[in-house]
Amino acid sequence: AAGAIILGKTNVPEMAIPYECDNAIFSRTNNPHDARRTSGGSSGGEAAAISACLSPAGLGSDLSGSIRVPTHFCGIMGLKPTSGRTSSIGHFPPATGALSHGAVVGPMARYVEDLSLLLNVLTEFNGAESGSAPVGESFATVWPDLRGWRVASYLNESNGVVTEETRQAVHAAMGALNEAGFIIEEEEPPGLEQASALWSALFSRSSTIQLRDTYAGREEKAGAAVRAVLASADKSSSPLSNELAAWAERDALRSALIKWMNRTPLIVAPIGAVPAFEHGARRVKVGDKEMSIFRAFDYSRAANVLDLPSVAVPAGRSPEGLPISVQIIGRPFEEEAVLAAASVIEEALGGWVQPPDMTD
Repeated sequence: AAGAIILGKTNVPEMAIPYECDNAIFSRTNNPHDARRTSGGSSGGEAAAISACLSPAGLGSDLSGSIRVPTHFCGIMGLKPTSGRTSSIGHFPPATGALSHGAVVGPMARYVEDLSLLLNVLTEFNGAESGSAPVGESFATVWPDLRGWRVASYLNESNGVVTEETRQAVHAAMGALNEAGFIIEEEEPPGLEQASALWSALFSRSSTIQLRDTYAGREEKAGAAVRAVLASADKSSSPLSNELAAWAERDALRSALIKWMNRTPLIVAPIGAVPAFEHGARRVKVGDKEMSIFRAFDYSRAANVLDLPSVAVPAGRSPEGLPISVQIIGRPFEEEAVLAAASVIEEALGGWVQPPDMTD
């Protein structure tokens, strides 16, 4: 209805679980910047296609960084909106129950302006969804003047070490914003580390129930990632009271952070500890510290837990030439502000990272 030409479906991992885009039907998706590496997950096929200029833009979904991690790996832009701004009807797995408070559909593109264009189309109140918000149309692509807005960075080592190039990317993004008239806030935003740590307590039970219902009577057909999640759930099941307590803690953290953001509306943070990893990796190493793939992307989960908009924008490269993005986190339903800030970084630092061996 909006005039887009639908080209087709792109690849995802089974049940949209791993950060590796691979499945038993369509196999793995390679990263356009290095075929030995993954394009990320879960929206990895979309990120690879857009980065390689197979399409100008598309859709992804994000419960644990699944838009922002692939866009970080592939050097494009991706927006995780506030839940309720876009509809998830038709998405599989469905974002129901607790998952509806963290999972969201959002746009992916090579340019920030295209994210805005797509978000205008995607923004629609749908009374059939309990969380749908009557926010009306989004906004024009003429960005608001945010000079004088305060912006803070978040680089907490206790939330996971990051590569030196990732640290430099955050500093470069902050420098670009400062040069454009943003005011740098030295105080670190509260509660993000604790929020990331709550992710499993909030969403694992609902995810596990969904997996068990989907694979009931055919568990042997499940792929390795799904089997691992189910096996882990069997070993670490906790009482419902723990989940309810986690939601209460989440609400308190969210209230405190949003109050803090009344003065400092924007936060710049890493998306993960590392750029795109090699196919089949189960752990990554930063300096002398080794961590699981899941822990390597703790930074991406706070925005899902706290239901805040977050946009990924390239801000650096690794020594191997791989893209490194940062995320800009904003207040609920202030997608316009995070996109405006992302456009500043895009213009200052170059934006979309063109894969090698491509011509204009």
